[in-house]
Amino acid sequence: MLRNTIIDLLMRIEQDSGYSHLLINNEIKKRNISPKDEGLLTEIVYGTLQRKITLDYYINHFVTKKLEKWVSVLLRMSIYQMVYLDKVPDHAIIHEAVEIAKQRGHKGISSLVNGVLRNVQRKGVPDTSEIKNDVTRLSVETSHPEWLVKRWIDLYGLQITKDICRANLNHKPISVRVQPLRITREDAVDNLMKQGYDVEPSPFSPQGIVVKKGNVIKSDLFKDGYVTIQDQSSMLVAEMLKPQPGMHVLDACSAPGGKVTHIAEKMQNNGVIQAHDLHKNKIKLIEQKANDLHLSIIDASPLDARKLKEKYPENTFDRILIDAPCSGLGVIRGKPDIKYNKQKEDITKLATIQIEILNQAIPLLKRNGFLVYSTCTIDQEENEKVVERFLQANPSFSVDSSFFEELPEFLQDSLGVTKYGLQLFPHSYDTDGFFLTRLKRR
Repeated sequence: MLRNTIIDLLMRIEQDSGYSHLLINNEIKKRNISPKDEGLLTEIVYGTLQRKITLDYYINHFVTKKLEKWVSVLLRMSIYQMVYLDKVPDHAIIHEAVEIAKQRGHKGISSLVNGVLRNVQRKGVPDTSEIKNDVTRLSVETSHPEWLVKRWIDLYGLQITKDICRANLNHKPISVRVQPLRITREDAVDNLMKQGYDVEPSPFSPQGIVVKKGNVIKSDLFKDGYVTIQDQSSMLVAEMLKPQPGMHVLDACSAPGGKVTHIAEKMQNNGVIQAHDLHKNKIKLIEQKANDLHLSIIDASPLDARKLKEKYPENTFDRILIDAPCSGLGVIRGKPDIKYNKQKEDITKLATIQIEILNQAIPLLKRNGFLVYSTCTIDQEENEKVVERFLQANPSFSVDSSFFEELPEFLQDSLGVTKYGLQLFPHSYDTDGFFLTRLKRR
């Protein structure tokens, strides 16, 4: 039964702090789930995760006692379908939930489940506008932990925080990057449109295409390695790194390989790229992506980026990319479990690691070289504050002023431009939340 599978998935994601996208993909493959059911499973799992705090607020309106975890999950996923989806009628959702409750529990639990869902059907869910505190109301309405909402309000103000939280509830369009050594963007756009996809060129990169409608993973271009999936914001990294053919480049935190393969394409597959990741098992992901895209200049191996100086002499690289390990608070739209699994202390620890990696990498950069620092978070402690701390400790380096002039024109005066780099918010351009900057010697 599909919904039993969904309950098991939601339990595993919550109990094991599992990566939702990986667990969903593994479950679909393992159980050989049909394309029709695959879409519904993905929608219910992601939607229930995305709205968990909101759904618990609704449940607590009807239930005062503590529930077993699986019962809470069953009620969440059922109420999610009743409130936010219109694919299945309420009576069918209620019937199936009661049957699952009978199988997994006893008559008392099935009666409780039936009663709660019948109440939701008759009375509707409680009105969140009655919550007086701004932080609590926004937390409940958009299902973000209160500490995170308060933190963003302190950083960016209430309106921007509202925009961030609301954007995090919406699907963003998939984007792909063409392999320009194999196909032009124009030809790829024509090909996809002929196959029935709704696509348009991305303004972030001359290799980017936004897929507004259609599952591009099933296209021949994707299957044959002519395009690869990459968020538009992430495409800026290779564009701003400005690698050239024949260069020696370091990507210190490379997995799963989207940015390093883009760099290899910009180098026309000519030169050498040293690609590292802390986790040995992730090196295969880099190698597989390079192989899929017919790129041969990437030398991938495991290495802790905090030990770079032990492996390489000073002045080794023309370009260095530090796509630093971060809290991931910019990619909540695609990985909703992140917002529940992170705490303030995690951000502080990550900022320390980010500084350590920068301090290891900088001596390896040649005199006229560039270093791009990027993260997929929107937290200033990991972004602007890291750059500020680094520059204070390394006065021979500065943010490259030409970085701002070379950004795509529509980004040059955007909301997130500061003297330390560019912060993209998820609501600004329908992309991931992302930060990047470019450093050079004075």
